[in-house]
Amino acid sequence: MTQGIEVRNVHKLFRIGDAQLHVLKSVSLTIGAGEFVGIMGPSGSGKSTLLYLIGGLDRPTDGQIAVGGARLDTMSSDDLAYFRSQTVGFVFQSFHLVPTLTALENVALPGIFAKVPHDARMAHATALLHKLKMSDRAEHRPSQLSGGQQQRVAIARALFNDPPIIMCDEPTGALDTQTGRLVMRMLRALCTRAGKTVVVVTHDPGIENYADRMILLRDGRVIDDYATRQRPALDALEESVPNP
Repeated sequence: MTQGIEVRNVHKLFRIGDAQLHVLKSVSLTIGAGEFVGIMGPSGSGKSTLLYLIGGLDRPTDGQIAVGGARLDTMSSDDLAYFRSQTVGFVFQSFHLVPTLTALENVALPGIFAKVPHDARMAHATALLHKLKMSDRAEHRPSQLSGGQQQRVAIARALFNDPPIIMCDEPTGALDTQTGRLVMRMLRALCTRAGKTVVVVTHDPGIENYADRMILLRDGRVIDDYATRQRPALDALEESVPNP
């Protein structure tokens, strides 16, 4: 199913005491299936809030959000939970790995909620770690892994249910420059080779080297939306990324 994203006249307000904070103001945009889109803006511009809304982690105060033609803003909480489990893989700056679980167990975690049998989910998690060149770290816990290794585990976990959309909130923010580039090449390859829709929120202008489009936010509004000029050649991409 085509998993294009449609955002129409979306507003998001947060109540802080007696005051209201208007984080997103009449935001409208379209992200096509299979696009790699970067969302940039200064702190407080609303970019992470926008990501959480189109990922079904939060609801807009007003406006419409549709993914693959399904309206997220009208879904029940149960329907949103099902949508997230089937449609979106999330990758965060702080990794959000469970510290008491091994890398293998962290990758397999979505399979528990999807009621995948134990042997099947462990086999699938093992295959994902192998494709991301993390097989030798499968039994390590997060504290025994570098930042780049933890992010690879987080990406493998995001891919467990083979979601058509990958959403990333500052995925390279906790990484050194070289490791950050490796992670971005992985994400680019997921788009180019596996046909995933990739949406990345970041402060790093270097994302233009990997994205098809850039959306710039300021003070809760889209101030620019443009196609990038540079696209990496396939032979420059990370070869360890899983195929569809």
